[in-house]
Amino acid sequence: MDWNENRTNLLANVGELQKLSPDIVRGYLTISGAGRKTEQMDEKTRQLISLAVAVTTRCDGCIAIHSAEALKSGATREELAEALSVAVAMNAGAALVYSTRALEAFGAAEHG
Repeated sequence: MDWNENRTNLLANVGELQKLSPDIVRGYLTISGAGRKTEQMDEKTRQLISLAVAVTTRCDGCIAIHSAEALKSGATREELAEALSVAVAMNAGAALVYSTRALEAFGAAEHG
């Protein structure tokens, strides 16, 4: 995948969506910018969190955008690797927790 091309196309398509449905994009931008107003974390930290979440939600467009923003905010490869290790741990943890739900549902089906 050409991540730079993906990012360019994504931004163009969001621009097109904004023309068709400005309230949707405005609403997203409001939500997206709300965390910045508290100024409790720096931009680099927010971008690294965004990348970790993008990995766990499998959002290629988010990965393209937030990779560039993380780099722009001063993130290093080593910091990115640490953030991604948290994403991997969370996905494995979530699978473990939800596995217990599947076992519970299977047990319920067995009995009833």
